[in-house]
Amino acid sequence: MSTHGDRHGGDPYRPFRPRAARWVSTVVAVVFAVVIIGLSFVVPSYATVTVAWLDRLGFALVAAGGALLLLRHAAVRADPSPEGLRVRNLTSTRTVTWAEIVSVRFGHGHPWVQLDLADGETLAVMGIQRADGARAVAEAKRLATLVARHSETSRDD
Repeated sequence: MSTHGDRHGGDPYRPFRPRAARWVSTVVAVVFAVVIIGLSFVVPSYATVTVAWLDRLGFALVAAGGALLLLRHAAVRADPSPEGLRVRNLTSTRTVTWAEIVSVRFGHGHPWVQLDLADGETLAVMGIQRADGARAVAEAKRLATLVARHSETSRDD
């Protein structure tokens, strides 16, 4: 049976990374920084030279902050290993063992995969995003397969 994973070396533990979000976020971060910094030199300053440089510094800080946020979005991922899954989302990173994952959901209307955990919590996996279309569906299936593989027991329960 040929699966999406077979075309990429068959390594089920390769990282889950969004394609569209990574490219869009990176391009927008660069454009945002260039535009904001450019504006800092175009917007007329009616103040003293010292205040003008402080204004430019403020523009640069806004550009850097916005670009860093966008680049963090470009860096979301999930790294599977034989022990579990390390999920790096926009604001946090969390590692869960395979035994903690009860189910993998990627229902219609969800922008990314959701993991139902044994403690009742839900963990978003932004590394698999609906914007990637059929590729995202295949990656969600690969994740569900990993969960099922690591949930098997010697008993049939």
